[in-house]
Amino acid sequence: MNEFDPAALDCLAALADEQGFERAAQRLSITQSAVSQRLRSLETQVGQPLVVRSRPLRLTEAGKVLLRFARQLQALRVDVARELGERVAPQSRLAIAVNADSLATWVMPALDGLVQRGLREGYGLELVVDDQDFTHDSLRQGAVLGCMSTVAEALQGCRVQALGVMRYVAVASPGFLAAQLPEGLHAGNFADTPFLVFNRKDDTQAQWVSQAFGVRAPRLRERFVPSSEAYVRAAVMGWGVGVAPEIQVRGLVEAGQLVVLRPEISVDVTLYWHQWQLQGRGALLDQIGQALAEGARLALG
Repeated sequence: MNEFDPAALDCLAALADEQGFERAAQRLSITQSAVSQRLRSLETQVGQPLVVRSRPLRLTEAGKVLLRFARQLQALRVDVARELGERVAPQSRLAIAVNADSLATWVMPALDGLVQRGLREGYGLELVVDDQDFTHDSLRQGAVLGCMSTVAEALQGCRVQALGVMRYVAVASPGFLAAQLPEGLHAGNFADTPFLVFNRKDDTQAQWVSQAFGVRAPRLRERFVPSSEAYVRAAVMGWGVGVAPEIQVRGLVEAGQLVVLRPEISVDVTLYWHQWQLQGRGALLDQIGQALAEGARLALG
C-alpha cells in the first residue's frame, strides 16, 4: 500500500473532531472543497468510504482504522518538533479520555505542568470526558491516544498500567437525613429514597445498594445531575443520596455538610491508563502517562 498523504490524514482527524466539513476547514485554515478533495483522495487510495456524510458526520470502520494512524502520526510529529526545538504546529492536539470524577479531583493538578509547558511550546492537550467504563471505546475507535479506564486488558498496540483505586461512598446532607430518613437508610426504604445519578451510564449507586442490602439489580428513584461538581453540591443541598468519590467529599464530611452512610460499604473502582505505543525518546504521550501515574499515587494512595 502506498504511503498516505499526511495532509489528508489531518483532514480525516479534523472531520472526526469537528463532525462537519465547514468546521474542519476552519480548523485547518483551508477551504471546504480542499477538505473534500483530500478526503476523496484518501478514500480512493483505500478503495472504500471513510466517512458517513450525515449530521453529525460519522466515521466508517475503515475510517476509524485510519483515524488511529492519523492520531499517532500527529503525536509523533509533535515529539519530533519538540526534540528538534522547533515550534509545534498550532493545530497540534493530543487527545486523551478521562472520567469526570477524576477530572474533578486529581487529574488537573497532575497534568498542570504539561499543560503549562504546552502553552510555551505550542501543543495542546485535549481532555475528552466519558464514563470510565466507556473511555476504552474512544481509544479503540481512534478518537483519543490514551484513556483512563476500568478495563485492565490492553488493546493490541497499546500498553496499560494501573493507576489506583477511587473509593466511592454514599453521602447525604444532615437536613436530608432528618427530613427523609429519620430512621436511616435501610432495605425497607431505599427504593423510595431519591438517589443522585451522574447520567444513564452511571451505575455506581446501584452497585452500592447491591452491596449494602444484598439486592440484585435494584431499581432506584434517580435524580440526574450530569456534573461531578454539581453532583456533590446537589447532595449538600439535600437533593438526595449521592455515591461520590471519598476524596471529593472528605472535606465536606469533616465540615459537617455531608454524612457518610454505612461507612463500611464502598464501591472501589480500579483505574488504568491505556496508551498507544509510540516510538521516540521522551514521547509526550509517555510523559502524560507518567504524570497521571504520579498524580494518582499522590491522590489515591
